[in-house]
Amino acid sequence: MARLSVLDLATVTAGTSTTQALEGVTALAQAAESFGFHRFWVAEHHGMAAVASSAPAVLLAHIAAHTQHLRLGAGGVMLPNHAPLVIAEQFGTLEALHRGRIDLGLGRAPGTDPATARALGRGNAESFPDDVVELLSYFADVAPVKAIPGAGDHPEVWLLGSSTYSAQLAAYLGLPFSFAYHFAPGLVDQALSIYRDQFRPSTYLDAPYSMVAVTTLCAPTAEEANFLAGPLRLSTLLLRTGRPAPMSSPEFVAERGFSADEQALLAQATAAHVIGDPAQVAEGLEELQKRTAVNEIMVSTRAFSLQDRIQSLQLTAQVMGLRVTASSTA
Repeated sequence: MARLSVLDLATVTAGTSTTQALEGVTALAQAAESFGFHRFWVAEHHGMAAVASSAPAVLLAHIAAHTQHLRLGAGGVMLPNHAPLVIAEQFGTLEALHRGRIDLGLGRAPGTDPATARALGRGNAESFPDDVVELLSYFADVAPVKAIPGAGDHPEVWLLGSSTYSAQLAAYLGLPFSFAYHFAPGLVDQALSIYRDQFRPSTYLDAPYSMVAVTTLCAPTAEEANFLAGPLRLSTLLLRTGRPAPMSSPEFVAERGFSADEQALLAQATAAHVIGDPAQVAEGLEELQKRTAVNEIMVSTRAFSLQDRIQSLQLTAQVMGLRVTASSTA
């Protein structure tokens, strides 16, 4: 079976603050470490009421100081929002402080709406390949200017994608590739095939190394899992219809319900989610790994309660045979 890792979005729930959301990310990372997960990534998003991970480098510094060996990274930094030199310095600093534990996943999308993207001030998605090459040159210390920290302080660099674009670029540069199956499942087979067929060995990798991110929620029973997944479904609906809001409670969602049109939209938007009891989640993850033959699967678990998110990771780790320590269940 592939390695298992975790993606988190610092979920802000109704009635809570961003401080509580960020504290929750740290607690979730500590739990993931004790449950035996390989990596823990946070994603850069802006202007979303339910997501507090707008500054991955800052958040990762805090998480790294509160964990011991878990690999930590951005999944990802949206490079069009930033000067490559700045990212090299930020993640070079993280790597210098936490040697051998830092990943830098790079995305091409802005991670926000057009107005917020304009406020961020760059929006140069068309220069993404050149920006990636420039960023790598800082870490390799072959750029005309030095990134300090950065030069020689080389995190593990990944390319992220939800289409075939970054798959081709990752193959050309010889970098590991992570596909966003959790929101673009239809292109996963094509993207991974292109990545493997076109991969060129590099100083970073001798052979292709791939990962997919998938939405999961595991609970003791299928009935409980589906109840706890209600807030995720509502958040998905609100995001798809341009009305993002903090995540509601499962009780609120159960009382609210969904119209026939909303159910039809959600049936398509959540078809690739892996939600259920431990046996169902194990079956879903094993089928995904068999289908994609990836080296890693990254689970993204969004629920209203931090304890429900921790429980989901714990049950997933147990059923998938990860090393769950005694302190994990305390």
